[in-house]
Amino acid sequence: MNIYETCPSLENKEFFLRLIEEKDAEDLLQIYSDKLALPFFNSDNCHGSNFYITNMEDMNNTIKYWLKEYHEYRGFVRFSIINKKTKKCIGTIEIFNRKADDFYNDCGLLRIDLGSINEKEDIIFSIVSLVTKPFFDWFSCKKIAIKAPIYAVERIAALKKAGYEKREEPLIGQTKTYYDYWLIEKH
Repeated sequence: MNIYETCPSLENKEFFLRLIEEKDAEDLLQIYSDKLALPFFNSDNCHGSNFYITNMEDMNNTIKYWLKEYHEYRGFVRFSIINKKTKKCIGTIEIFNRKADDFYNDCGLLRIDLGSINEKEDIIFSIVSLVTKPFFDWFSCKKIAIKAPIYAVERIAALKKAGYEKREEPLIGQTKTYYDYWLIEKH
């Protein structure tokens, strides 16, 4: 299966994940304008963007860019996370297989952006548990890494519970070095 030709969806009893759509903009504006959520967004190596978005035009343009990265450049896949109970989009997940000359080569680099109200251990664990195994196969990677700084206590607890381990190796970016990554290897 080629993830960039057909993007599958995933679901468990709480969440439905599918390729992001332009109709998600209103819900996502609530996430990306949430100042309390901003410190949890991983913008490492994203050309200076911090993903703080405060108006609908910028949110729509961001979604269009994410879709262009998927459809045209095949750079990454950005999924919307839909809460099945509320039918609202509560955040996004981005993943791609990173090719690099550092420890994180052939590594699925995972980013999970949630509103601050959903930055909770049980929610993050449910999402990570849902995506980890399929993402190994869909992105043909041997390991998956996600950033969780020391202050992300709920996220760290969820990652530990899901089998991720803290790594000391830095991720070497285009102009900077980044830390605070957690990793799980394919078994």
